[in-house]
Amino acid sequence: MQLPLTLNPKRIESIDLLRGLVMIIMALDHTRDFFHIAALTDDPLNLNTTTPQLFFTRWITHFCAPVFVFLSGTSAYLQSARKSKKELCLFLIKRGLWLIMAEIVIINLIFSFDINFTQIALTVIWAIGISMVILGLLIWVPFKLILAIGLLIVLGHNSLDFYEAANPGPYSFGYNLLHHFGIHPSWDKHIIVVMYPFLPWTGLMILGYCLGKVLRNNDEAYRKKFLITTGLSAIALFIILRFINVYGNPFPWESQKTPFYSFLAFINTHKYPPSLLYMCMTIGPSLLFIAWWRNSQNTFSRIVSIYGKVPFFYYILHFFFIHLFSSIAFFLRGHSFAEGLIDPTAFANFSKAGEGVSLGVTYLIWMVIVIMLYPLCKWYDTYKTRHKEKWWLSYL
Repeated sequence: MQLPLTLNPKRIESIDLLRGLVMIIMALDHTRDFFHIAALTDDPLNLNTTTPQLFFTRWITHFCAPVFVFLSGTSAYLQSARKSKKELCLFLIKRGLWLIMAEIVIINLIFSFDINFTQIALTVIWAIGISMVILGLLIWVPFKLILAIGLLIVLGHNSLDFYEAANPGPYSFGYNLLHHFGIHPSWDKHIIVVMYPFLPWTGLMILGYCLGKVLRNNDEAYRKKFLITTGLSAIALFIILRFINVYGNPFPWESQKTPFYSFLAFINTHKYPPSLLYMCMTIGPSLLFIAWWRNSQNTFSRIVSIYGKVPFFYYILHFFFIHLFSSIAFFLRGHSFAEGLIDPTAFANFSKAGEGVSLGVTYLIWMVIVIMLYPLCKWYDTYKTRHKEKWWLSYL
């Protein structure tokens, strides 16, 4: 028998806290993209040029997208406590389509400030949207089959690495949407950049949906044991497969100039698309966090949880303000409006490769932006709580 959602508040609060943490960390990576002096000229995961501080600034943000996608699936299952299967199906499909449209129109606009949409990037919001549509259709099949499909995708999608190694591309637009990063010309001089191929993200969301059944179980000891066992198993699978160095990531790791840098190579897994090892490395510790969180209410947890309760609202605002402030910095460095529009080295309008601030200042800007967003997120969370009759709030 399925139990009411209210019988398990601890797990819901731990999810809000975890999601809030990854939302805050996510803003660090995007602040680095727009402000750090080397953001447009080098890869922070390039072991030949990076520093430990820069490496971990990027690496820690690997937790953000998979946890965000995984918990989106969990939230979908938890909604079955108050929605019929038909209502949940329609909601997931409609919200998924809305997210895809929001990615193309809203996210791309605030990321680029390009009203011509010269470059349309399909990133995490697109991946969540299309995965929700697929999940909305899948919920009609037996739960065990849903679980089997999720496991098959997550555990098996890296078998496509062997095909891609033997056939290095370029690939069709359809295949890039499915499993490989790709850039495709569209109309006129516009391009579509597929950053988040959906197949592995969909598998991850499906497994997150299946986790919801565990969190709805009223036996706290069972929930905790399952989360700890599964979390440790995911971490162990990561370590074992990474040492074997044959399957689970498209690129094997190699020994580096020092043992420490070899360790960095070991934990540097593939995100676009997320490999099996990437997902094990991030979801495993996240499950342990949910299991061990004791639900102690303190100022820190209450503040962080606010961000986790309004993830899409926060996502839009944080990108807008990061790009707005970086544009202001662009003009303060003496550049003209026209320069901000025509620079071919920039990945967004009003940015320039080789310009920016140190990593320390980047952290300071990140903290200011996150703190600034708190009252807006708290207001919106309060508004949502007081106006549950407004159906459109569930889409934001």
